[in-house]
Amino acid sequence: MTVGVRGEHVHSPERVVPAPAPALPARTLAAAGELLRALAAPVRIAIVLQLREADRCVHELVEALGVAQPLISQHLRVLKAAGVVHGERHGREVVYRLVDEHLAHIVVDAVTHVDEGPRGINETDRTTRTEEM
Repeated sequence: MTVGVRGEHVHSPERVVPAPAPALPARTLAAAGELLRALAAPVRIAIVLQLREADRCVHELVEALGVAQPLISQHLRVLKAAGVVHGERHGREVVYRLVDEHLAHIVVDAVTHVDEGPRGINETDRTTRTEEM
């Protein structure tokens, strides 16, 4: 960064300065932040990945994830309040599904990003994780 005579920012002459991205409404940014906060817990990420494969009821999520039923229910409440999942009653059970496929893409892209490349999990952690499975 180069500073001009009056303290203003001056770009180096060899760099082309891109036009700024269009500003989004504050409410849109706030809602996106709330959605990302709702997806921020590892158990909620695992729930989304399970629901990406098929609609599931609570006991199926408990069995698949090895997490206690009250904890699964608590995380489902957060995801439901954020508009990530929808529950539909079938007799005595509530079957949960993702509201739309965009939500699964957000989670899958995040997991894929972490698992690849130099910023992802290093080989030692990857080997340990594979051996634990």
